[in-house]
Order: sequence, then structure tokens, then C-alpha cells
Amino acid sequence: MLIPRRDIEFQVFEVVEAEALCARERYAAHDRATLDEVLGSARRLAEERFLPYAALTDVHEPELVDGRVRIAPEARVALRELGEAGFIAAPFDAEVGGLQVPQVVNQACNALFASAHVGFHGYSMLTQGVANVIRVFGSDEQRRRYLPGLLEGRFFGTMCLSEPHAGSSLADIRSRAEPLPGGLYAIRGDKMWISGGEHELSDNIIHLVLAKVPGGPPGVKGISLFIVPRYRVGPDGGLGADNDVRLTGLNHKMGWRGTVNTALAFGPNGECLGERIGEEHRGLASMFQLMNEARIGVGVCSVALGYAGYMNALAYARDRLQGRPLGQRDPSTPQVPILRHADVRRMLLAQKSWVEGGLALELYCARLMDDLATARDAGEGARLHGLVELLTPIAKSWPSEFCLEANKLAIQVLGGAGYTRDYPVERLYRDNRLNHIHEGAYGIHGLDLLGRKVPQDGGAALAALAALVRETIAAARSDGSFSQEADQLDQALGGIDAATRRVLGAMAKGEAERALANATVYLEAVGHVVVAWRWLEQARVATRALGTAGAADRAFYEGKQAACRFFFRHELPRVGPQLALVASLDETPLLMPDEGF
Repeated sequence: MLIPRRDIEFQVFEVVEAEALCARERYAAHDRATLDEVLGSARRLAEERFLPYAALTDVHEPELVDGRVRIAPEARVALRELGEAGFIAAPFDAEVGGLQVPQVVNQACNALFASAHVGFHGYSMLTQGVANVIRVFGSDEQRRRYLPGLLEGRFFGTMCLSEPHAGSSLADIRSRAEPLPGGLYAIRGDKMWISGGEHELSDNIIHLVLAKVPGGPPGVKGISLFIVPRYRVGPDGGLGADNDVRLTGLNHKMGWRGTVNTALAFGPNGECLGERIGEEHRGLASMFQLMNEARIGVGVCSVALGYAGYMNALAYARDRLQGRPLGQRDPSTPQVPILRHADVRRMLLAQKSWVEGGLALELYCARLMDDLATARDAGEGARLHGLVELLTPIAKSWPSEFCLEANKLAIQVLGGAGYTRDYPVERLYRDNRLNHIHEGAYGIHGLDLLGRKVPQDGGAALAALAALVRETIAAARSDGSFSQEADQLDQALGGIDAATRRVLGAMAKGEAERALANATVYLEAVGHVVVAWRWLEQARVATRALGTAGAADRAFYEGKQAACRFFFRHELPRVGPQLALVASLDETPLLMPDEGF
């Protein structure tokens, strides 16, 4: 089941007010009608070409046949139509073949595709990211040769970072790029965990590969980034010779089986050519453009999968007759839908609070990206950039934790039936489990948030975020409908400030390991506060809308109010003890002797 149209419309047009973007020059070609049509087209494509094949490609996962990767043919049809409909090109500049659709609408479309079939969506998600790296860091000639194929869906893209011996430790990669006459490089090395690394779904695959040029500085400072196509691309964008990129194995995964995952060898025969993109030895900074986009994309996928699980659990709870109300002991009376049972309602409301809160977080981040793209001056741009940077680890990690919890409760609502393949909730859980790991595991993002993003520029981004949250708190107190929740959020915000000061003080004294020992706890707590803020915004919008809502919308808006109250009563209270633990600089994990494990 897809994310409901009503909630997409609410988040996009009522909460983050995407229609107002059409007054800005970048988005002036659009209005509410065109944005509605984009969302409607995405829903139709997701329903017709993605959703019907999610179970099929989970069972019949990619396989190696005669040296080629075989994937269900429905994937090529779906992805060809997605490219032809302009969904890969949607957020890009018109001058490179894009449609200049606001990011908030683009990400809403991506959420629909991911909720229908995240395995198919993975190819287009990566391709958008690769195209944007080439747009930002590529030369004019590189943009001219590669962008049309990528944006039209004739070429797909990948990111090639990890290596078998190094994993997430990019400082230890061994792939090499030897300079050649004419500005090209001979690429040689082995890469692992490459999503979309080999297939027949597109005419070409454009790999972005991290490698080291001999003579460069050690560690990550010596990494450069290269465009390495599966087939060489001529001056006119046409396909040339094979480029000596070889499949060395398939990884058979727990979920996301529709997206092939590979091990690749670059240049085993000494004939792999790459083009450097961006400055030499500055490749990791360029690749982070793609990684940060992919991290928000992973957050969108986490929300979409959690939301799909919730919708399936809700439908089952409405239809499944079992048991009777407490106190009704007469076995001759009719059984009731399990939706009537208190604990099922609790589980459904928990799911609703996580997935709708997560969707609000992701689309708010997308709106920030639209504001950044249309910033009026450098000062506003710097503030918005800092907010996006600060929220990226939260947008990736919080949904990957709590929308996965939503998938777990979806299985629980179905009981034993949820553990079978007769229903999609077990597949959705398996699919969502990956999002906790890829594009930076959960713990890495805790270190990134607390160790890098928070202290950056003297804490300016965190201060800017706190100011925005306090604006909502003041507005909620003023209109009175959620003043208790406003007070609770204010208290939680104070807890973040106290814990942050304590940690940064320890870091300033050289106690980084102790200070960051509980960075993951900090990440979860800050994520909860940010999502509580987005819930308070949703509840305020819903309360205002109720005054003029028709009968069909009243239940929707009242559901938003109830879910907000649930999040504040059941979820936000966990933040206080978490932040107190962080502020205590607890060293229990560090003091545990190795042998004690």
C-alpha cells in the first residue's frame, strides 16, 4: 500500500506550503495544478508499475546467468517509464534538461515510489545523486556528455566507496588511479557493496569511484573522485568500447532484493579508464555531495517502508475479526475487529506517530533545500546550508530506527499472519532493516552530529534550529490548543542545550572519546525533539483547518491532533533520561574490559 494521497497533500501544501515556492523565479513555471499533476502521475506509476512487482522481485531476486545479471523484466519497463515521465530529471535545472520541480515535491514522489517498491526506486535514487554530483563538480564537457543519459534514464548511476578490506574506513581504500596522457586515468581496484553495479536495465552504468592518485597525501586527504562508465562514452554521448569493469560477485541480501548489489573489479585487464571529477585529492568532499543526498533519500525510504507497513496493518486491523471487548464474556456475541482492542490501537497509533512524524521531517528538510536553492543572499544561504547539514544525520537515522520499529509493530498487529509471506509486512520489515546500515551506520551519524555538525561554526546551526523550534513553541502557547505540549518541548530543548554544553566542554579539554561515547543516544534524543517539533506544527495546522473542514476532512485533522498528543505523551518523555545520560559523560562502555564481553 502506498502513502495516502491525503497525507502527502497535507504535508506538501498545508504544512510546508510548497505552493508558495511557485512565486519564486526558479519555480515560476509551476503552480498548484502542475504540482498536483506531478504527484498524481507519480502515484499512478507507483501503483501500476512498482507495487505489483514488489513481492515478485523479492522472491526472484537478481541472479548471475552466463556472466550477466538477470533481473525480472518488469524492472526495466517500470524504470524506463519513470525516466520517460521525467521523474529522474524533475528537480534539475532546465538548462541541463530538468523540470525545476521543487525538492519537496520530488521527495514526496520518491516516497511514493519507495512505499510501492523500494528495490525499483533504488536505481533512480542513486542516478539522481550521481547526476547532481556531475552537475555540481563536473566540467562543462562532462555535463554535456553524461547528464542527458542520466536524466533521461538511459544511463543509471552508482557510488563506489567501500572496499572488501576497509568497509566504512575510507582512509584505508587501495584503489588506484594512474595518470595517463590526455588527462584520463587508469583505474584499478576492487569495490564492494555497490548497489546497481551490474545489470541490463539501462544502456550504460556510470560509476563514481573513489581512488587514490599515487603521490598524494595519506588517508582521506589523498582520495580523488572519478567518473568510470561501464561502457566508454564518446564526445556525442554515444556508447563506445567496454571499459573493463567486471562483476566479481553478487551479494544476496535480507531485503531490497530488487536492487542488485555487487562486488566489482575495476581494470583487472588494465583497460579501465576514468575521468577525474573535481579537484585532485578532494574527491571525498565531492562524493559527500552524493552521500548527503543519499542520506536524506535513505530517510525518505525508511519513512515510506514504515508507512507502507502501517497502512497494511491498519487495513488488516479493520477487517480481522477476533475476540470481544473486555467485559463481554458471552461467546455467542459477534467477534469484533481487532482495531477495537486497546493494545492494537496503541500499536497503530505508535506507528502513525513515527511514520507521519518521519514524513514531516523529510519534507521539511526538502523544503529547506528549496529555500537554499532560492536564497536571497549569502547570509541566508549560509544559515540554510547549516540547517540542512545539521538535520541530515537526523533525517537519515531517526526514521531508520523508528520507522523500522513501525514495521516491527505492523507484524505484531497481524500476529502469526504477519510472519508469513502471505502478507507484505515481513518483506517491508526486511527491506527497512537495511536503512539502519547503508549510507553510514547509525553510530556513525551520532558521531557526525555531536562530534562535527553541532560544534561547527561555533554551534550556529544548532542555535538556528533552536530559534525555529522556539517560534513554534511561542505560536502554540499563543493559540492555546497545544500549550502543554509547547511547554514540554521547551523543556526538552533546554535539555539538549545542557547536554551539548557539557559534551563540548569535555571535547575542549581533549576528552573526545569520553565525550562522544554516548553520541548515538544524543542523536536519538535530538531526533525525537525535532520530530516532536514537526508534530506540533502539524497539529497547529490541523487545528486551524478544523474550523472550516468538511465532514470528510474532520477525521483526518482530528487524527493529526491525536497522534501529536500520543507522541508527546508516549515518546518525548524518553528524551529527558537520555540527555541526562549524555550530560553525565557516562563511561560504562569504555570501562568494560575487552575480556568481559
